[in-house]
Amino acid sequence: MPWSRMLLGSLLVFSFLVASVSSNEDYYKLLKVSREATTREIRQAFKRLALIMHPDKNPHDETAHDKFLKVTRAYDVLKDDDLRKKYDKYGEKGLQDEQQGGGRYESWNYYRNEFGIYDDDLEIVTLDRGDFDAAVNSGELWFVNFYFPRCHHCHELAPTWREFAKEMDGVIRIGAVNCGDNNRLCRSKGINSYPSLYIYKAGMNPEKYFGDRAKESLTKFGMQFVKSRVTELWQGNVFTEIEAAFSSGVGWLITFCADSGDCLESKTRQKLAGMLEGLVNVGWMDCSTQAELCDSFEVTTSTTAFFPPGSSLKNKGSVLFMQSLDTREIYGEVMQHLPDLEALTKETFQSKLAHHRWLVSFSFGQKTIASHEYKKLKALLKAAHIQVGKVDCLTDSELCVSFYIQKPCIAVFKGLGIHDFEIHHGKDVLYNIIAFAKESVSAHVTTLRPENFPSDGKEPWLVDFFAPWCPPCRALLPELRKASIQLFGQMKFGTLDCTVHERLCSMYNIHAYPTTVIFNKSSIHEYEGHHSADGILEFIQLPGLGRPHGGDHGPRQLCRAGEEEETQRDLDGGLLCPVVWALSGPAARVEEDGTGGEWYDKGGDGGLSETPLLLPRRECQSLP
Repeated sequence: MPWSRMLLGSLLVFSFLVASVSSNEDYYKLLKVSREATTREIRQAFKRLALIMHPDKNPHDETAHDKFLKVTRAYDVLKDDDLRKKYDKYGEKGLQDEQQGGGRYESWNYYRNEFGIYDDDLEIVTLDRGDFDAAVNSGELWFVNFYFPRCHHCHELAPTWREFAKEMDGVIRIGAVNCGDNNRLCRSKGINSYPSLYIYKAGMNPEKYFGDRAKESLTKFGMQFVKSRVTELWQGNVFTEIEAAFSSGVGWLITFCADSGDCLESKTRQKLAGMLEGLVNVGWMDCSTQAELCDSFEVTTSTTAFFPPGSSLKNKGSVLFMQSLDTREIYGEVMQHLPDLEALTKETFQSKLAHHRWLVSFSFGQKTIASHEYKKLKALLKAAHIQVGKVDCLTDSELCVSFYIQKPCIAVFKGLGIHDFEIHHGKDVLYNIIAFAKESVSAHVTTLRPENFPSDGKEPWLVDFFAPWCPPCRALLPELRKASIQLFGQMKFGTLDCTVHERLCSMYNIHAYPTTVIFNKSSIHEYEGHHSADGILEFIQLPGLGRPHGGDHGPRQLCRAGEEEETQRDLDGGLLCPVVWALSGPAARVEEDGTGGEWYDKGGDGGLSETPLLLPRRECQSLP
C-alpha cells in the first residue's frame, strides 16, 4: 500500500478517535474544578453541585436524573486515586472495565447533612489515603477522628470536634478521616467502630481515646501528650538557663506573674511550649517569691516578654513585650520575630551543599504566612540531620535558572553535591514537606534535567515523565521513592517535569502523565502496571525485560532497511530513532515512508497494523 494511502487511513481513523473523545464530557469541567484540584476541593465542588442539581430539588425537570448521574459519576472517578489516574491518562475509555455504580445516588438530605462533615473547617485537616502516613509520621502531634457519614454519634460529636480544633489550633494537629471514602485506609488502621479517636506521633504507638466527648475531656487527654517543658525560673537557675539557650541560638518566652496585671495561665504556657518546641523555651517567674529578680528585669506588674538570643534589658528594643493574652496571637508575634532561614547565594551554594543534606526554599521575593511556618523546619528536621536554607530567585536568578526553577518550590539536596536533588510537588503544608524531606534523603530519586538525562544507555534507569498538576503523578512519587530504596545499586530512578522540559518529553512521544519508562541500555520499556512500589518491583524483576513489555502496547523501534547496523550504533550511542505505536495485525513490514526507504519492525512478535496510527515520524536526533 502506498504511504500516502496509509497516511490518509491513519488520519481518518485518528479523526474518528478525536471526535469520539471530544464527544465525552470532561469530568473536571462537570465538577467545575481544575485538574490540579485536591480530593477535598473535588468533594466540596461535588457537594455544591449536589445541593443545586439533585433530582429531589428539581422534581419538574425530566433531565435532572441523567444530569445528576453524570456529575455523580465524575465525582466517583475523581475522588479515587486509581480511577483518576486512568481517567487522566486514557479518558473514559480507560474506565470501561470499571463498575459504573449502577445509577445510584444518595438523597438530597444526605448531601446536605452527612456528606463531607469537616470539609469547610479550616482548623481540621481532612486526611485521605494519599497523605495520612505523611501527616502522622511528620513529628507533629495529631489527634484524628475516624468517622462514617451515616453514623449518628459521629454527627453528634462534630460541633464539639470543631470547637476542640479551634481550642487546640497550633498545639495539636486535628485531623478527620471519612471512612466512607477511605474504607481501605480505615481497615488498615484497625478502625471497626465510629467515631474512633486516636492520638498519633512519630515514634509512639497510636493511643485511642475512650473518655466522654466533652471538649474539656478531649483537651485534657490531648494535653497529656504535649511533653514540652515549661520552666519555673528563680534566682538559682535563671541566668544559667537563659545563657545555655542563648548559646545554642534559642530564645526565651517568659511570663512574669506579679500581684497586679494579667499572668498567662498554666494551660496557656503549656500550649505555647508545645507550639514553640525546639524554637523558643517557655518559662515563668513568680514575682511574689522572686521580687528582687523581677526588679532586676524591671518588671512591676504581670507581663509576658520574648527575649531573642543575645537580647539584653540594657537594649530595650531587643525585647518584645506582649500586649495580648491570646495563645495564637502570642505565637504569631514570636514567630514573626524569629530569625529567617539561612540565606544561600550563588557564591555560598556549592560549598554549603557539597557534603551536607539541605532543604532549600526557593522563593521569588514574596513573604507569606507559610514562610513563617518554614522556620519550624530547622527544629523538626534536626534529628534527620537536614539543614534548612532559602534562595531568593530575584536576587540569584542565575542560580535558579541553572536548576530550571521557575516558581516558588521546596527542594531537598541529598548531600551528594548540588546536582543530586529532588523537588517537592506535594501540598505546601508543613507535615507534607517534613515527610517529603525525610523520604527524599533516604531514597534515590533524582530530579532530571537535560544535563543529567540518562541518554547514554550505560546504566538502567527508571524515568517518570510527569506533570506537577496531575494528582496521579503526585501520588506515584512516594511509591517511586520506596522502589528506589529496594533497587538501590541495580537501577537508578529519576523524574522529569514535562511542563518545564517540554522538548525532551516530546522527543519521547510523551502524551499522558504519568508515563513511566525504563531505559535498559538500548531498550525502552513503558510500565503500565499498578502505581505502587510493589507493582514497579514486580515488573522490573520480570524475566525477559530485555524486550518491550506488553506486546502491542509499547513503542517499537523502527529503522530503515539496509541501515540496521548504523541505526544500532546510533541507539547505542544515545540517538533516538523514530518510533511508532504498534497496533494489532500480522504485517511485519511497513510500506514506503515517502522518502524512498522501507521500514520494518525490529521487535519481532506482534507486528504492525496495516495503517499505523499516531506517527508522527521524526529523524533520529541527538538527545541533549
